[in-house]
Amino acid sequence: MDDRFDPSDAATWIARGRSPEHAEALAQAWRDFPDLPPTAALEDRMARTRARVGAMRPVNDAIQLASEAERQRRNFLHVEGKAATGSIGDSDLAILRGRDAYGYDWDTAVCYSRGWYAAHAGWTYGGPDISNRLPAHRAAYDRGFSDGGGDAHDLFDAARRSNVAAERTGNQPRPLAPALAARPLPSSWPKPFDEPRPARWTRRLLVLADDPGLGNGPTASLVDQIRARPEADGLNIIVLSAAAGFCPTVPPDAPPLTRGRCEALARDPRQTARLRALVADMTIDDILIAAPDEAMAVVDAHAAALPLCRTMERTRNTILQQRAHLRTWLDRAATGDGNVGAGHIRWSKLAKGLSGKLGEFTVRYAGKGQDSPGHIIVVETSGTPAVGFVTADGRSLDPHITFGNKSRMRQEMATALRAFGGATRLAPTLFATAA
Repeated sequence: MDDRFDPSDAATWIARGRSPEHAEALAQAWRDFPDLPPTAALEDRMARTRARVGAMRPVNDAIQLASEAERQRRNFLHVEGKAATGSIGDSDLAILRGRDAYGYDWDTAVCYSRGWYAAHAGWTYGGPDISNRLPAHRAAYDRGFSDGGGDAHDLFDAARRSNVAAERTGNQPRPLAPALAARPLPSSWPKPFDEPRPARWTRRLLVLADDPGLGNGPTASLVDQIRARPEADGLNIIVLSAAAGFCPTVPPDAPPLTRGRCEALARDPRQTARLRALVADMTIDDILIAAPDEAMAVVDAHAAALPLCRTMERTRNTILQQRAHLRTWLDRAATGDGNVGAGHIRWSKLAKGLSGKLGEFTVRYAGKGQDSPGHIIVVETSGTPAVGFVTADGRSLDPHITFGNKSRMRQEMATALRAFGGATRLAPTLFATAA
């Protein structure tokens, strides 16, 4: 776009999204009332500005009316499209009924639909909920409530309509398949967070879509990065690829997982059997689905084959957030044979110096080490280093922890907090005495 801004030229306004008619009217107002030079009196310059604003007011009003008409046209067109595909609901049908039967605009038709559906579903009269709207909107709600079979003046009207609505199958949510009736679909699972109890790598399952966006390269390299973590070789990984659907490894030279391919895999009944065979010998406590929204439709379609377990999560939103969710889930693993503390770690603001809290323990950054290279974090309790804590097998825990790469500080802090959260102050000699 040209950096030169000439408001008296219609092309300037056309380049900024105005129609040719509106652009010419705006340019004409600037030509009729141009800015006075800075040396002119302030009163004269303010008067010139007011005159130009007055000349532009009809144009701005016309632009606002055109924008509103376009908004309503798009909204009605969207509802009509749902009607054409057969995916429209009763509430949207009432919007079209209000427009066609009474000539309502979009906002008034929506109020009519709310009144109609309140009566249809057996709800009480909700007139006070729209008391802050225009009189026309309140009148449309009342008309819709009456058309839906409601009577705001009948004391027993809501009870009568609720009994009728309870027997109306079309008013009930669509039932799930019998295999999915007792479980939520994977697309509705929450995002990973650090409060659930950590699970061992061998009892965790990662369903990973063949999506390069989740890693720094192809999914095969992302799997290699995950396997490179300590003890992560025991992690159970299932890959959803465009070539073979659910499989244990990334197929070589697999085509991209497109929307059309996802729709085909969702309709393929063989994928349920493949997924059930892959998880048949697994004992799972923790599942993560790392997949874009298009691939989630495939997982939803074959979710009956997934095991029900304690923690079931999925990555969400943007690519950067999905990467962060994957790291959160990977960092939550329990390593070794010792106990680990569970719960939500409360992190401080990074600008104030990163610190974390879990139960009675607080971990802080203590700067660089003097005798040895690396950085030091300190685990404290009641403001002093947490000394005297031992693991379940009697190993003493050092509250001063040294690590090399500062970019891993958050992960090291989380590991330290969970180690101390699962520790005890009882010394090994007390175990021997008790025995």
